[in-house]
Amino acid sequence: MKLQNSFIAASGVGEKTERKLWRQGVTHWDDFDDDLLGPKTGRNVREFIDAARERLDAGDADFFGENLPSGSLWRAYDNFADGVCFFDIETTGLDSARHDVTTVSLHRGGDTRTYVQGEDLTAAALREEFAESSMLVSFNGKRFDQPFLEDSFDLDVTTPHLDLMYTCKQIGLSGGLKSVEKEVGIDRSDDDVDGREAVRLWHRYDRDEDDAALDRLVKYNREDAENLRDLLEHVHESLRADVFDPYVPEEATN
Repeated sequence: MKLQNSFIAASGVGEKTERKLWRQGVTHWDDFDDDLLGPKTGRNVREFIDAARERLDAGDADFFGENLPSGSLWRAYDNFADGVCFFDIETTGLDSARHDVTTVSLHRGGDTRTYVQGEDLTAAALREEFAESSMLVSFNGKRFDQPFLEDSFDLDVTTPHLDLMYTCKQIGLSGGLKSVEKEVGIDRSDDDVDGREAVRLWHRYDRDEDDAALDRLVKYNREDAENLRDLLEHVHESLRADVFDPYVPEEATN
């Protein structure tokens, strides 16, 4: 499902009106006729489509982040996939006022970068990474990762942010990232590392200069970020099948 299949970002259009349009065969912006809805709503949809075409051509993901309902940002994934940044952080604790960020991994365009405290983890590096990203994708990142980074590095992150913890709940997947991964069949190379072990690994590296501990921590952090892509692919397919596919011919979903 792509943004061009969506009308819910237009003022006055909810899920019921959008499904009505789909059932009438209006499954793409190109199919819309102003007379299909009342004068005011029809005008709103036309104004949205005109603006959305322009912003999509300009690669402006912010426009859709601002206009899509919070639970529908997943619809923008196919349109902006090349610039989507899957990210995850590791810290020494849960309180940004007392604890530190140890590593940050970002997976974008098929490549993964990991920044390490005391080496290359800086505010400037993070600002540049987020500025180059069309969207951010995390798991529980809106409540934890993003505010922790903002507090620790004096950042103001404005890139549209899709938190998969909430998106997973839309298809009945709950719990932490590891349990959700297992439920959908995403494997890990080292099942013995979790958040607590990640803290211990950092302390072993920081205190004892144990490079092997850092390598294991970085591998764990990178896998967190990279697995988010597979999870989003699964969630996107499931939501499309539930939200869009029942109302349209098969060829319209491609």
